[in-house]
Amino acid sequence: MSYYTKHIFICINQREDGKECCNDKKSLEIFDYTKKKCISMKLQKKGGIRVNKAGCLDRCSEGPVMVIYPDNIWYKYKDKNDIDEIINKHIINNKVVTKLKI
Repeated sequence: MSYYTKHIFICINQREDGKECCNDKKSLEIFDYTKKKCISMKLQKKGGIRVNKAGCLDRCSEGPVMVIYPDNIWYKYKDKNDIDEIINKHIINNKVVTKLKI
């Protein structure tokens, strides 16, 4: 059994060269929201899920982005409603949110 059943990596990269990046699209704010929501729902724990910051995931033009392992599912999102849908459908019910998948 792995330490976590799912690991969510949210790109919060800020590029210094002025090129498009996830942090330009409020990804740090979304990271904070996702982590707090998962903690409040008691999802983030040993044997559960883990929400982590990620540096550049190299998909900036599709972003902001996140990836969920071990499922290897990549998502783009726009706002907290998208995050709620990912948590409720993918994290809790193991169903891919097709409209957000990249």
